[in-house]
Amino acid sequence: MGVDTVKKNAEALLAATKKIGLEVNAHKTKYMTVSRDQNTGRIHSMKFDNSSIESVEEFKYLGTKLTNQNSIQEEIKNRLKSGNAFYYSVQNLLSSRLLSKNLEIKIYRTIILPVVLYGCETCSLTLREESRLRVFENRVLRRVFGFKRDEVTREWRKLHNEELTELYSLPNIVRVVKSRKMIWAGHSASMLEGRGVHKFQVGKPEGKRALERPRRRWEDNIKMNFQKM
Repeated sequence: MGVDTVKKNAEALLAATKKIGLEVNAHKTKYMTVSRDQNTGRIHSMKFDNSSIESVEEFKYLGTKLTNQNSIQEEIKNRLKSGNAFYYSVQNLLSSRLLSKNLEIKIYRTIILPVVLYGCETCSLTLREESRLRVFENRVLRRVFGFKRDEVTREWRKLHNEELTELYSLPNIVRVVKSRKMIWAGHSASMLEGRGVHKFQVGKPEGKRALERPRRRWEDNIKMNFQKM
């Protein structure tokens, strides 16, 4: 969708609201054009009658950070930043000797994990984002399970990733994301054709993909998950 299309839609919105006695607050209204073109979003505002709507490069919608480059990296950074804030607020509980390991894991899965995985059903993860999520989870688990005395050197050391996987014994954060995405794929596929979610899932965008290496799409993640089942 180009700037001209956005302008036409905005003009239609203004006309429709005036008919029913409503008025759009131009100071609170922003617009964003999504494209891989680096020059996208350079236009600062669009003028309508006596008001103008500002162009932005990113904004939050229902708690999810959207960018004009349609990049998932910024949203993952934002989710991990929020997860870190919750992690530091309860890190003393995660290493407390008064609580059992099972209770500490429950604290992680009920307080920290939902913050990090908010909206993960619609994310298209690459191996880099999956690795960043695993690094975050392993850091939390190291706080929960503590250190281990090396059998050879008799010195205390951090637990290795394989040891954390064995101790945790629950699906790791990446598997949880994939499971939720599969559930959402089935849920959205069963929706009626008139629903917006269904239209986005089965619809084909206009234009051609760039000649460079294409980004991994949400649909690609779902297909890869089915192949690994």
